[in-house]
Amino acid sequence: MKKKLVFIDGSAGTTGLQVSSRLFRRTDIRLISLSEEDRKSEQKRASIMQEADVTILCLPDSAAIRAVEKVADKDIRIIDASSAHRTADGWVYGFAELSPDQSQKIAEANLVSNAGCYASGFIALSRPLVENGFIAPDQTLIAPAVSGYSGGGKNMISSMKKGSLPPHFDYALSLSHKHIPEMIMHSGLQVAPLFMPSVGMFEQGMLVRLAIPVSHFSRTVTIHDVHEMYEEAYRDHQMIRVCGLDEAVSLQHSGQLSPDGLAGKDGLEIFCFNNPETQQFLIIARLDNLGKGAAGAAVQNLNIMLGCSPNTGLNWDY
Repeated sequence: MKKKLVFIDGSAGTTGLQVSSRLFRRTDIRLISLSEEDRKSEQKRASIMQEADVTILCLPDSAAIRAVEKVADKDIRIIDASSAHRTADGWVYGFAELSPDQSQKIAEANLVSNAGCYASGFIALSRPLVENGFIAPDQTLIAPAVSGYSGGGKNMISSMKKGSLPPHFDYALSLSHKHIPEMIMHSGLQVAPLFMPSVGMFEQGMLVRLAIPVSHFSRTVTIHDVHEMYEEAYRDHQMIRVCGLDEAVSLQHSGQLSPDGLAGKDGLEIFCFNNPETQQFLIIARLDNLGKGAAGAAVQNLNIMLGCSPNTGLNWDY
């Protein structure tokens, strides 16, 4: 069998290194690269992108835009792991669980934009709620979240390890964040969520939460209704696990859900909690910000584009 050629542009960055680690042992793929000197040549970069079956861009937004512009007139397949093209015309959104036909769209696409890490958790929770009429599209969802510091790239990793940042901090206090446009577009919502991201003193992992008072639902629902809805939504999707209500009850008794519980894993878990007395619901997505939130998702999209099983080479088995 002829090996597929994959070029990772930005292979020395945080996401690029994680993608490489998932692919370098694969017998069906050969990674191709440029020398350090040739990487500075836009002509040689464009040439190797044409040689590759798929190019994965692990670059800052501005560099990803320039890389795509240089080959805009070529028949080239690209996965962009930056946030540059997540709401752009002509790009397929790289969250295979988005809809029943999303995997097919990814399989047929030339241009696929990886979903953002926070957005992956948020959309996994919110889209089924909107699609099934549990939440109105004009409802403002409340979404606190926490990520490991690796999401901030090499500079934040270095700063955390030096102790020059606090052990936990909120950010995006202007109530704007670069993931919000894709959160709105791909969730079915018509308004921005009240999104509150934070960073904790752990390297990899993420919790994205929806805090929902009963008054925010469009109709009367129970925790069993919500749980069954998620089970049905993700029944045929290998990379998402909807945890049982008995597991949620056990966690309620222990009072702890660790955000780094899926560090090194490439799937996503959904937990459903509620308090019958106060009629409040808490729905949580747990994932690795560098797994299903970045590199794992890129490899999942690559597998789909190459016609492989979506979880080939990924660390996820439940």
